[in-house]
Amino acid sequence: MNYSVYPKTSNRSIWSLLRSLPRTAAEAINGFAAAWMASSELRRNRTDLKWNEGAARSILCLLDKTAEGCLRERAGQTIKLDSEPKELADLKDLRNSAQMSSTDLQLVQHIYEAVAAANQSNITRTRAYLELFNEFPEIHWALLAHMVSRNGGWNMSDIKSGLMSDLTDDRFKNDLYRFLERCNALIFQDAYPQLLLYKYSRQWKQSCFHLLPHFHISAFMTPFWDRFWLDRNSSLLTVALIINEQNYIEGRVVKHPFFRKHVLNNPSFRLHELARLNQIIFPLGEMRWKHDLFHESIIPLRPLAGLTLNHFDNPSARIKSGKALYAMLFGYEQIYRGVLEYVQGTPHLGSRAEYWPALFTTQPCPAMNSNTESTELLKSEWLAADHRLYSPLLEDVWRDTEYEPIPRYDWFRDPSMLRHVTKPVRPLLVDMTHAHRAGLERVAYVHDIQSHMSQP
Repeated sequence: MNYSVYPKTSNRSIWSLLRSLPRTAAEAINGFAAAWMASSELRRNRTDLKWNEGAARSILCLLDKTAEGCLRERAGQTIKLDSEPKELADLKDLRNSAQMSSTDLQLVQHIYEAVAAANQSNITRTRAYLELFNEFPEIHWALLAHMVSRNGGWNMSDIKSGLMSDLTDDRFKNDLYRFLERCNALIFQDAYPQLLLYKYSRQWKQSCFHLLPHFHISAFMTPFWDRFWLDRNSSLLTVALIINEQNYIEGRVVKHPFFRKHVLNNPSFRLHELARLNQIIFPLGEMRWKHDLFHESIIPLRPLAGLTLNHFDNPSARIKSGKALYAMLFGYEQIYRGVLEYVQGTPHLGSRAEYWPALFTTQPCPAMNSNTESTELLKSEWLAADHRLYSPLLEDVWRDTEYEPIPRYDWFRDPSMLRHVTKPVRPLLVDMTHAHRAGLERVAYVHDIQSHMSQP
């Protein structure tokens, strides 16, 4: 329809959208009730996370003394600078290398090369996590990281998706992508060498964790890996890695002045939170699900487990959510098996069409591109093949990005984060199918309102 010829049509359409709000609210209430019912089914079979309290206390005692030493050092103003000059750091690395055995030196060099090769993009990182978990399933964190990294890829492609691309300017899109990519890449750069050291420790049947400092790994992680080598307590190591990685990106990305100004404090970031950016979802293997609370209709939407992450700029909140996601993934048998079925059968390419092909398409031409998306989504639980939402393949819309050198320093300088070394607690509301669908409707509603308002 030509809005320049019929100027009042836009106003009528906006009122039509406003009239749909009561129906949207009613569906949200029904969806919340259905989510509790679905969650009770997902929670039916529980798995013991086998937390070793004695080992945790022993490590905390050791780390507390380490932190006290750091505090005394800081009080005496003898602590190292947050970011050493690259020339000085390289000189120290060269001196340390001269003191290594040839075997250790070759291993360190090999791991650096392997990390660089696998750290090319979100796609390669996500695949590397899964490959290592398949080889060593006792490393629970690798599967958790694989799933969170999948979400990172979906969030990156969302920036240029059919709904989100019209809601923010190109400058913010690029800054948000850099932020998400930077977090994803830095966590991988810190964690993957640790995982590879475990791999080679297993292969050589002797601990290689004395090499952790050569990869600038925080002193926080050393006692956890030493203990894991002895008892293979997966949950304790996973909690440690969650704490470590969130603190690793805190100073290097989340508190970085550029990202604070241009991303986290940008009003558009709140819009992206509204649009599912703060939802971490785990697609399950079952493609057919009883989705409607009252009619028990069977629809072609894969069920989702997951949680909503609030207060992203708070490291303690991110750690708490990470522990809850871990407890959900490995603490509920149905979720664990459903996730395994999904990831083994669905390669990660960064499009939401991977888990909901009845709503999303990777091809932009047939994708829905009008100002009535929210109305269409309210009409049906899924969309016709020629009318689906555009969710691009990640590598079709983004390219690898170069960044400035990473500051080298150890985040572990005081004992405040040790309070998070506790047994993870399983969340109760774990179904995200309905909440994720509602989030899609919300962003479609905002998209439609803006589209109508921009019409002449």
